[in-house]
Amino acid sequence: MSTVHRSARTRAVGAVAAVGALALVVGCGGSDDSATGGGKKDGKVTITMGMFGVMGFKETGLLEQYEKENPNVDIKAEVAGDEQTYYTALQTRLAAGKGLKDIQGIEIGRAKEIVDTQSGKFADFSDVAGADHFLPWKQSQITTADGKVLGLGTDIGPMAVCYRKDYFEQAGLPTDREEVAKLWAGDWKKYVEVGRTFKKDFKGDKVAYMDAASGLFNAMVYGYPEQYYNAKGDLIYDTNPAVKEAWSLAADAAEADLTAKLRQFQPGWDPGLANGTFATAVCPAWMLGHIGEKAGPANKGKWDVAKAPKGANWGGSFLGVVEQSPVKEEAKKLVAWLTAPEQQAHIFEKQGSVPSSQKALETPEVQNVTSEYFNNAPIGKIFGAAAQEIPDKQVLGRKDGTIKDTFSQGLTLIEQQGAKRDKAWKTTAERIEKAVG
Repeated sequence: MSTVHRSARTRAVGAVAAVGALALVVGCGGSDDSATGGGKKDGKVTITMGMFGVMGFKETGLLEQYEKENPNVDIKAEVAGDEQTYYTALQTRLAAGKGLKDIQGIEIGRAKEIVDTQSGKFADFSDVAGADHFLPWKQSQITTADGKVLGLGTDIGPMAVCYRKDYFEQAGLPTDREEVAKLWAGDWKKYVEVGRTFKKDFKGDKVAYMDAASGLFNAMVYGYPEQYYNAKGDLIYDTNPAVKEAWSLAADAAEADLTAKLRQFQPGWDPGLANGTFATAVCPAWMLGHIGEKAGPANKGKWDVAKAPKGANWGGSFLGVVEQSPVKEEAKKLVAWLTAPEQQAHIFEKQGSVPSSQKALETPEVQNVTSEYFNNAPIGKIFGAAAQEIPDKQVLGRKDGTIKDTFSQGLTLIEQQGAKRDKAWKTTAERIEKAVG
């Protein structure tokens, strides 16, 4: 079996964000006087790419491989550490019509906004041959109402629960991943109930059951086809039963003192991993690499992965090509190759980013991948099966990413400031209305 060693794509912030901001200021889109950084000269094609986090194309050697197989192509990739900083700069450059890369990464939380407001600035992939291997719902997220496909899918974020085997043993709970999954099978409420048992029975210095209520909230919300918007584009977060249910259960966990009050990828979370201050974290596949890196060698083998109570998708991205790129066709060819089943399987094997390609998910190269850090968990099978449980229709909204972050902040009011849930909800709703207009 193959083993994942490298870091999966993260949305890390803090110091990394500062580095990303610097990179973007220096030249996310090449010089300010050019539309894109690529071009053709003396038979050589230069293709520029703008990406964020650890998308895997550069880190796993795929860009270098493509250049070797296509000696007339030179790829120049710039990677920002923080997606939010990256996207802010991308919006500015799209508005100005200059400073863009030939290929731009698009995070799933931004896809609807790109489709609704920037479709004319991205090339159409509907004519690309061999791009019919994706999960049925993936490409629909980047397709306009009139059928224009603004990019091709990279990874997805099927859900699992990462847990500390040693801490579960100290609380008298099962430690085998299949037995652990049975504890909360089919219901996130059971996951919280296990937390109450853990808190009551844990023997040793205090350890929180989960990292943050916001992780639980996100996992629940993303298990439904509609979340913050309906298919018409109307805001429904304040009436959607799925959001209300997720808020209520996450608030229960916060008020029961089951969390370490450490919001994922915010200051304190990484030290919490290193110091072992919590026993579980709801983890989309791309989070495993970050957990392994920040928890460090001292905790190798103590973490494991169990099936989540319900299927959900949290995260994922696309690669799009700017319409005005002087090497548009060459860039589209590169994107099609990078997102092909073979390359998606390669990235999963090397760093754990789950393919959005149905064909790739079914290959032995994906199915047989295990994680040495997570007690040799069969993550290929776990996340491959989880991918099949994701709802077929995933309705995205223009400000999904902003709303998600605002709800996370709202739950922090309960965890860290002791706010009453109703007051925290009201504050969150006011912030959302102000943010989305």
